[in-house]
Amino acid sequence: MAIINEYDTLHLKRKVAHYQEILSNTLKYRETWQSTLREEIRQFLERTTAQVQLACSVEVHVDIKNLESVALSLGSTPSGLGEPVGDGLHRDLIKQNGSLLYQQLANGKILVLINYPFIEKYGQPQPPKTIGIYRPEELKEPYCLRHLEEFIVEITKWEDYDDDQPEPGRPIGFKFNLESQDGQTSQPAS
Repeated sequence: MAIINEYDTLHLKRKVAHYQEILSNTLKYRETWQSTLREEIRQFLERTTAQVQLACSVEVHVDIKNLESVALSLGSTPSGLGEPVGDGLHRDLIKQNGSLLYQQLANGKILVLINYPFIEKYGQPQPPKTIGIYRPEELKEPYCLRHLEEFIVEITKWEDYDDDQPEPGRPIGFKFNLESQDGQTSQPAS
């Protein structure tokens, strides 16, 4: 077996240094979240939603250390739908109105996602939409404002669902390719 010299291990040394930097960053990110960022996000969400008169609650969840979150929730309400429970009685089906979540990941970065509304016992909840994953120093108020705007847009789309809308990416109009029963593409007559 040949002897490995320092030049041969140069790439490995760089990778080890990068790995150690990542581990160090995790500790730094966690400290930033604990000392300032978690509270800054909470305060920003409360202040901004009050300013635009959005009825919601903002809570910090600390169930597991270093996997904490700040959640803006639109709460839950009766959906207007009800299931029969006998003798002409109906039980309201509850609607979760959606939430915006800032979740600390195991590596200290922050996952921002939207939980869509859903009505219990009425289909399957839509999977959450990931807005992005950020290093703590990247999460500034302008980003958080955009997150709030995207959240409201997505929740509004969910509430105003219309199956008459054309599917995205599906062409509509006079001159587009038509596919026949046998899979052959034909052009409409001009």
